[in-house]
Amino acid sequence: MKPQSAFPLLLAIALAPMVQGIINRTKAIVAGRAGQPLMQPYLDLAKLLRKGAVYSETASWVFRTAPAVGLSAIICAGALIPFAAFPSLTHFGGDLVLLGYLLALGRFAIVLGALDTGSSFEGMGASREIAFAALAEAPLFLALAAIVRETGSLSLTPALGAVSINVWNHAAPSMCLTIGALLIVFLTENARIPVDDPTTHLELTMIHEVMVLDHSGPDFAIVQYSAALKMWFLGAIIVAIAVPWHVGNALADAACALAGIAALGIVTGLIEASMARLRLLRVPTLLLTAAMLSALAFVMVAK
Repeated sequence: MKPQSAFPLLLAIALAPMVQGIINRTKAIVAGRAGQPLMQPYLDLAKLLRKGAVYSETASWVFRTAPAVGLSAIICAGALIPFAAFPSLTHFGGDLVLLGYLLALGRFAIVLGALDTGSSFEGMGASREIAFAALAEAPLFLALAAIVRETGSLSLTPALGAVSINVWNHAAPSMCLTIGALLIVFLTENARIPVDDPTTHLELTMIHEVMVLDHSGPDFAIVQYSAALKMWFLGAIIVAIAVPWHVGNALADAACALAGIAALGIVTGLIEASMARLRLLRVPTLLLTAAMLSALAFVMVAK
């Protein structure tokens, strides 16, 4: 069993909002605009933390505690994910299953908070969120199963740490399919284009953002920060597979992984700048495509 390290979790806590800043800067550069500064997500969080929270008279304790529960679940999920040569804070056989359940718990808390407001719009967004999340679970687990089958470990830390140039040399097609499936899951779980548009304010087309319309002040800051953490953690899994360089130096490996996270943010920004959001009826087709990619990757490594 590998040793434990708090470095991956602490790094995510410090740098997670930066990914959103990279995405926004990429979109601005492609559009020829000056755009927001790279640190704007941090400034937005600080501004929200200075404000007061407003609660509806119909909202109960469920609505008030939902952001904290969601953040706690995401942080616990992040404790299972390694970063470069640094092992996760805790790891054990089968922890990838717990990862999926913790991500679902964080989503469940936000959905409960949305339903607790009694708003028909937030209920609509919650229904869409759950439907698409259910379809995203299959490609996520199948992609992780392909990595587990290839590396022979049921724990994320040794499994992702075992992905190397040698693995890519004899399993490059399945690794590419796995990355493709995880990229679609990444965009779906983080409510990005082409699944959802995080900048829209038209309730009839919103999915994730409509669920948090009633959150304000520090509560909304927690929701936004939780979303940034989830984006970082899912991105760290993709980078661990796509950037398999192990030079023997922990800091050099961490620098390569950070470059991979930045590259993923740029790719996400390019995707959002080059296409529009899909119609809601087309999103299930996209997620089924991801499931087929991950299933094919698993079949290829299971031979």
